Amino acid sequence: MTAATRQSPAELASLLRPVLLRLTRLVRNQRADMSVTLTELSAMAALEKYGRMSAGELATCERVQPPSMTKVLAKLEDRGLVRREVHPTDRRQAIIEITEPGLALLDSERSSRNAWLSRRLETLSAAELAALLSIVPVLDKLAEQ
Repeated sequence: MTAATRQSPAELASLLRPVLLRLTRLVRNQRADMSVTLTELSAMAALEKYGRMSAGELATCERVQPPSMTKVLAKLEDRGLVRREVHPTDRRQAIIEITEPGLALLDSERSSRNAWLSRRLETLSAAELAALLSIVPVLDKLAEQ
């Protein structure tokens, strides 16, 4: 029996949670453009991943209240990072999509974070890198549940 299998899920959670939070905070702080909030970046990333959608659908996807999403979208639209189009069947609604400048900003943010993390990974041994590589599918499974 390994040390990991002797840990209860609750004990493992208490060890894993603070490490994941600290690492996430460090990665999030590696920003290319501080004028865009993390909430705004997240909304743009959702539009990139899932495609065009209404503001209400985006609010649901991002787990925020529609009025909050309306404010986020107004800021992004003012900067030309997203655009609104009239809904094809319900003219009271708008369909939101990310623009080319929005995609470029997301790419810049990802590049900045990836470069930082890559530099950190370069300090690890081959065994540590292999261990991290093997855990990626497990963490992805946890994130999808």
